[in-house]
Amino acid sequence: MRIVITGASGNVGTALLRRLAEDAPGHDIVGVVRRPPEPAGVYDTVRWHSVDLAEPDAATRLRPLFEGADTVVHLAWGFQPTRNTEYLTRVGVGGTTAVLHAAHDVSVGQLVHMSSVGTYAGGRYARRVDESWCTSGIPSSPYSRDKSAAEGLLDDYERDHGDAGVGIARMRPGFIVQRAAASGLMRYALPGWVPMLAVPLLPVLPLDRRLCIPLVHADDVAAAVVRAIERRATGAFNLAAEPPVTRTEVAKVLGSFPVHVPSRVLGALVDLSWRMRLQPIDRGWLDLAFSVPLLDCGRARTELGWQPRWSSVAALTDVITGVAEQAHTESPPLRARSMVEQVRRDLTEGLMTTRHLP
Repeated sequence: MRIVITGASGNVGTALLRRLAEDAPGHDIVGVVRRPPEPAGVYDTVRWHSVDLAEPDAATRLRPLFEGADTVVHLAWGFQPTRNTEYLTRVGVGGTTAVLHAAHDVSVGQLVHMSSVGTYAGGRYARRVDESWCTSGIPSSPYSRDKSAAEGLLDDYERDHGDAGVGIARMRPGFIVQRAAASGLMRYALPGWVPMLAVPLLPVLPLDRRLCIPLVHADDVAAAVVRAIERRATGAFNLAAEPPVTRTEVAKVLGSFPVHVPSRVLGALVDLSWRMRLQPIDRGWLDLAFSVPLLDCGRARTELGWQPRWSSVAALTDVITGVAEQAHTESPPLRARSMVEQVRRDLTEGLMTTRHLP
């Protein structure tokens, strides 16, 4: 098969390349990213093309790359700069528009779109929902708003084209983690002046005792994507490991003592520190963590034959171990950056939350 993957060098993309190399090494894989990685390791068997999905000509540049593709897997998304939400929307919503138009214009066989638990509306916190739950998102989270808007584009396309259009599968995973993404995840979550190694050494975990979120390992998300490709699946699929992650599990993995701090207090602190440019995460991410529902994954089990190999606690342990080891890959989104390098970039190019490109 010829498979084109946008965002192929990121968290899920790297796991998907590993899975395809192990299970089906004969596929013709095309990677579409803003910054192509060096052709080494898992990135060596991919034909890379540089396209910024936020640019107005993205659909035009994607068409020849999509020509003849059996499947397009759309993973590309932006998480920084959090102060430039207009750019993030151009990447997420505009990029999805470009991918959808290009896939339709060249009659791609299937589109697998990476959505998120973040597309779901609030109102069912710590309770499970199936794929029929409202996808209006969490209004205070820019990430969630864009995930919801992207799914709205797919809804409009399916309504307008029906069976004559591209078949679309939507993956709706919980929070996705893996060891290899530790450096990339921490770079987006920590100020440049805070070393990664400080995270596993936290003596106290100040967190609301109500925390209850779906989490899944990137390898299991990749497995679900491969199953969807093999079965030419369409429709939405929730993806999460068991059990739901609570404050207790997080504290155990970190070896920290949990201290109850209400989410509204944490939210105010996160918002204030973000506005003061002390850390890179906006309040929307905390609102998301205390608003999104848990996921009923029955449809993925039944229609894809999918079952996660990693428990949520094992997945969380994997990424925290990666943080302690400063795990990374050599792709631009996931490579390691020293504290000195991050501070230098903050001083010369501006903070990651404000610079034009992360």
